[in-house]
Amino acid sequence: MTKIGLIVNPIAGLGGSVGLKGTDGMVEEALRRGAEPLSNARAAAALRELLPLRETLLICTGADQLGGSCAESLGFKTRILHEASERSGAADTRALAKKLTEEGVRILLFAGGDGTAADIYEAIGEKQTVLGIPAGVKIYSPVYAATPKAAGELAGLYLTGARTAVREAEVLDIDEALYRQGRVDVRLRGYLTAPEEKRFMQGRKAPSPLSEAAAAHAIAGMIIRDMEPDTCYLIGAGTTTRRIMERLELPYTLIGVDLICNKKLVEADVYGSRILELSEGWPLKLILTVTGGQGFLLGRGNQQLTPDVLKTIGKENIIVAATQKKLASLGGQTLRLDTGVEELDRQLAGYYRVVAGYDRFVVVRAE
Repeated sequence: MTKIGLIVNPIAGLGGSVGLKGTDGMVEEALRRGAEPLSNARAAAALRELLPLRETLLICTGADQLGGSCAESLGFKTRILHEASERSGAADTRALAKKLTEEGVRILLFAGGDGTAADIYEAIGEKQTVLGIPAGVKIYSPVYAATPKAAGELAGLYLTGARTAVREAEVLDIDEALYRQGRVDVRLRGYLTAPEEKRFMQGRKAPSPLSEAAAAHAIAGMIIRDMEPDTCYLIGAGTTTRRIMERLELPYTLIGVDLICNKKLVEADVYGSRILELSEGWPLKLILTVTGGQGFLLGRGNQQLTPDVLKTIGKENIIVAATQKKLASLGGQTLRLDTGVEELDRQLAGYYRVVAGYDRFVVVRAE
């Protein structure tokens, strides 16, 4: 049987839906706010793509929430190599990564965020082929697939020999304490070896260059001009959308979501059920920008927009703003959706009329 490795970071992404911009040091607060663990569900979405190979695979993993429960629930044969500590953490990830490499797994799948990738790099370096299943809040490292489903599809192609090329992929991490203050400090931690297939993998997060500022201001002017009275607008995270708040002379949350109505701030840094509570009885629209270099519309850094919020808004009430240069940098690829609910991704997929300047529009497909 072909042995593959699986590591699930059970607390990855906990802070996203409740507006904490990450989970490092914030587990208790995330749980207090009502966050629900999602990383095992995202790992399961990846493993479902491997069900046609189930009889030929042995999944080597950790006990319970470290991956064992997830693999066993789908009927995979498993071998447990590590027992979870009372509260799973980085030490469990590193220890399990070493054991899986020593076991000689063909590929190591791991569900988490940039911190999880950094822990695996520290444990095993580049000597093992790995593939990330995105489960964190804002993932910068290109060692991750675009979605859990894409991770499973690519793993299947790699295991069957249909895709054999690998590459060095950067492991990037951010200081979450600074991130919560609106400052992005990205550090290169090292490199991991990952399958090379651009169609399935996410790119490295790219910042907006200063030359884009004027274009972003023009976009902001256009959106403000067309705002409807007595309508709530959610202003998503990002430098392009920030220009809207600047032009309205309102305080804003660079890496959060703010709610405005009649060009006045209703509440800053809102999330999940609080959004629905504040906007109840009012028309609700959402203004988003595109993640530079990666092309994500939903699922990276804006998990405050929970599935319930997105269902309430609906595709027809989503306004996308991005400069022509940012769109061109994506090389013609479609925008990406990763809400965590496949049916919702399908509902939100399709063509969007992107505001790309003052009275300038570009039609782009999202999927």
